Amino acid sequence: MKKIAFFFLSFVCIVVLTKCNSTGSKEATGADSTATVSDTDNVTANWKLGVQMWTFRMFTFAEALDKVDSSGVKYIEAMMNQPLGAGMKDSFGLRMSDDTKEKVKQLLQSKGISIVAMGVIVPKTREEWKKYFDLAKYFGMSYITAEPLKNQWDMVDSMAGDYGIKVAIHDHPKPNVYWSPDSVLAATVGHPNIGSCADVGHWARNGINPVVALKVLAGHVFGVHLKDIVKFDDTKARDTVVGKGVIDFPPIFQELKRQHFSGMLSIEHESNWYNSVPDVIETVKFYNEQVAKLK
Repeated sequence: MKKIAFFFLSFVCIVVLTKCNSTGSKEATGADSTATVSDTDNVTANWKLGVQMWTFRMFTFAEALDKVDSSGVKYIEAMMNQPLGAGMKDSFGLRMSDDTKEKVKQLLQSKGISIVAMGVIVPKTREEWKKYFDLAKYFGMSYITAEPLKNQWDMVDSMAGDYGIKVAIHDHPKPNVYWSPDSVLAATVGHPNIGSCADVGHWARNGINPVVALKVLAGHVFGVHLKDIVKFDDTKARDTVVGKGVIDFPPIFQELKRQHFSGMLSIEHESNWYNSVPDVIETVKFYNEQVAKLK
């Protein structure tokens, strides 16, 4: 009788434990799965499509804003020393007076355009860096595109942390010190506020597959320069409309999504200088089409 009772109690315990474990696993799996799907689905909603003002470098800042607006874009990466225009005699940069900065801010607000970043800058001193950070803070920027000197990494990372504004290292073609993603990655070690402004066009000019470079810098990509070129592994390769050159963009967008990238992709078109608005509009259309196809 005791044996029967013992086996009965053991059977009941096994059934109860199995049911509890099964329910717990299902709920946990369901929660994790939902979170993953939700996060993945919402990744691209955080992306900002912008224009690097170098695209319209032949024009004043005010004229360039009109062109950005005509392209249907609402975010920009400001270019240093671009004449302001619109009755303002100064150029965009450190020399702007408080009055001029306020006028620039009003001009931006009138068009519903925001400055997310500025660059590319190469400050030589801490004092110069501070002025740039102050300017970025005034306009509410998220990051500064730069090529900091190697002996500045600790200082720049610390200042960026204090200001709450990231520093994204730009990769120019060889022999630039940051032409390789490995050299940018080295600057991020121990420096959480330093990352990459991934210029996919320059990587291709350097003979580097942009997707491979993005994987090297996974978790450190703060911004992207969106451009296309006509020839791979040629530092002098001519620029063309995004999607019409040698760069395969769908895998790039897919990799950015995989990394949960949440920054700005700045269109930087370096050809057809005086009539590039149609090219920028074409790039905007291509971007929207490709991002909509991401899985």
